[in-house]
Amino acid sequence: MSTRGRSYRYVGPVELKAAVRPGSGGCPISSAADFDGWIAERSAAELTEPFTFVVGTDGVLRLAPRRSEHVACAGGDMVLSAGEISFMREADRWAVGEVSNQSTGYCPDVASWPAVAHALDDVELGRPSGFTHEVVFRRCPNCQEHNIVREDDFVCVFCGSDLPETWNVDPAV
Repeated sequence: MSTRGRSYRYVGPVELKAAVRPGSGGCPISSAADFDGWIAERSAAELTEPFTFVVGTDGVLRLAPRRSEHVACAGGDMVLSAGEISFMREADRWAVGEVSNQSTGYCPDVASWPAVAHALDDVELGRPSGFTHEVVFRRCPNCQEHNIVREDDFVCVFCGSDLPETWNVDPAV
């Protein structure tokens, strides 16, 4: 277990996790040199869209194309955070343009930001002070469905039950 926060199990469709092959995870980015090499291989078209990211329990950022499943990017493993991230040139260096915790496979809490911040700091990327788009996930205690809470409306979209104020997506955590 990492000292960088809670870890999250994959809670999405089982068939997506079953399709993950060993060694098929996203590209690990553990240094500025790793990022420079990775970003240099991206096309201008790729850079117009956000990328899929996870922060592994080892604290390392892993990146994959946007339409990649988070569970594949993580190699099927637990994560400290997951979401989407975009990059932009800021003066003479790369920086994070936008970053969210939008991953319906892991449903990480917004409190997973410190793990993302550490991983970005480790590779010397300029970054915002928090998620630029926060997604609030909750599991309905009544019907067990996963929900995205919008506009602070903590009501299940599937059955109308009240949702808890605190993160509860993974009952095993």
